[in-house]
Amino acid sequence: MFDRDPAARNTWEVITCYPGLHAVVMHRFNHILWKLGFNWLARWFSHFSRWFTGIEIHPGATIGHRFFIDHGMGVVIGETAEIGDDCTLYHGVTLGGTSWSAGKRHPTLANNVVVGAGAKVLGPIVLSEGVRIGSNAVVTKDVEKNSTVVGVPGRVIHQHDENQKKRDEIAEKLGFDAYGATRDAPDPVATAINRMLEHIHAMDEKMETMCGALKQFGAEIDVTNLPDLGSCSISTSADEDSDDAEKIETN
Repeated sequence: MFDRDPAARNTWEVITCYPGLHAVVMHRFNHILWKLGFNWLARWFSHFSRWFTGIEIHPGATIGHRFFIDHGMGVVIGETAEIGDDCTLYHGVTLGGTSWSAGKRHPTLANNVVVGAGAKVLGPIVLSEGVRIGSNAVVTKDVEKNSTVVGVPGRVIHQHDENQKKRDEIAEKLGFDAYGATRDAPDPVATAINRMLEHIHAMDEKMETMCGALKQFGAEIDVTNLPDLGSCSISTSADEDSDDAEKIETN
């Protein structure tokens, strides 16, 4: 609790005032009863836990070590859900099913998964290690390792790959800052522009190859009108507005 919530001031406060802790402790007990075959008793105690904490965890759910529910009101975790170590859920999260069929019908969360407030993770899908789910997202498909998912339906807006370094280099040449978005706070618009930067980079390489081939045949190609990527920059809307204002004032 102290590692993941800066509002936690002392042990007594955590023990007495954190419903996420109360719900997990009661679930550990309920899960033992469930495995021993005392299903009704486990369900009754889990029902009491929901009334006491506002968090509903089915006693059949499997939860790993150092699981943290922050705030917690409205969290629902289904019977066949599986949660790994060091995972974090915020309030309003649902790990639910999409089918009435028996068997595995709830999500599996690997280690170090974080699910934001109000997000819905539905069906027997797998969120791999290090996945981050944005607030209010609805996820119904498997998510690869270290990816970030936002939106309805959920879409991956950041995924660790080898092309990121190349995108960063050409973005720096163009003077593009991705709206200040970082890996901790990715921006879907910036991600789309990153794809365009990749395309620009590929086209630039192909054009250089074509120009070199044409020069070998004696062709003269004028490239004096092309801006140098090292000196070009993208003007912001604020700059354009100021330029327009100066023109109007001059007229």
